[in-house]
Amino acid sequence: MTDDSHEVFAVCYASHSRKRSENYIFGDPHDELTSISYYVWVIKGPHGVFVVDTGFDEVAAKERGRKLLHPVGEGLKALGIEPDSVENVIATHMHWDHAGNYDLFPKARYHLQDTEMAYATGRCMCHPMLRIPFSERDVHAIVSKVFAYRCEFHDGAEELASGISVHKIGGHSKGLQCVRVKTKRGTVVLTSDCIHLYSHIDEGSVFPITYSVGDTLEGYKTIQKLASSRQHIVPGHDPEVLKLYPAAGPGLENWIVRLDVAPKT
Repeated sequence: MTDDSHEVFAVCYASHSRKRSENYIFGDPHDELTSISYYVWVIKGPHGVFVVDTGFDEVAAKERGRKLLHPVGEGLKALGIEPDSVENVIATHMHWDHAGNYDLFPKARYHLQDTEMAYATGRCMCHPMLRIPFSERDVHAIVSKVFAYRCEFHDGAEELASGISVHKIGGHSKGLQCVRVKTKRGTVVLTSDCIHLYSHIDEGSVFPITYSVGDTLEGYKTIQKLASSRQHIVPGHDPEVLKLYPAAGPGLENWIVRLDVAPKT
């Protein structure tokens, strides 16, 4: 491994069954039951461990009717990572399913976009429709980290370490960012909710919860430029990720997969 090449993992911690039509603006003619998966991502390399997003806990799962499969901390420990040793968390955005477990990383510095903090704490939260994907207690928790000098803000694109950079995309949430990572197989983009499902980018469709449809669609173009190829784009909620990529080790099938190796074709 070179000094800017990394291992990357997707850790699936929860799932939710729903009708396929619920995943698209204007619905979908196929009305069968499907599911979405919930992930956090782990980057391991010469610059230490970066955790991308923090997921949600059992309390939030019950409140929102989601099925918690494995607590996030359990997934990290399966990779040999103690959460209380993690020094860097990349917060792609502050929606409830990406910004919970806020006490799990007591030493971590959080990286997020200026725009996302302004969005989650400003006038837009006076509109119930825009507030739906946010948790008040999660927002309070990240604000407390600001006052504890544990947040590092970014404006647009910025390199966090050699081979790891964040890029503001917007769309689904106003300050949403993706993460670009150099690996031995090329440049992988962890899109988080910039792209929920493979079908969104392949069909040019959009998930219903969105701040800006235009920014979402333009974001697809940006991500295609950032990634080495279509096979280097990792969507944020697609169960297919668990099928396409190999397990990170024995007993981790359908739970933790390696993203720094080529997917199955």
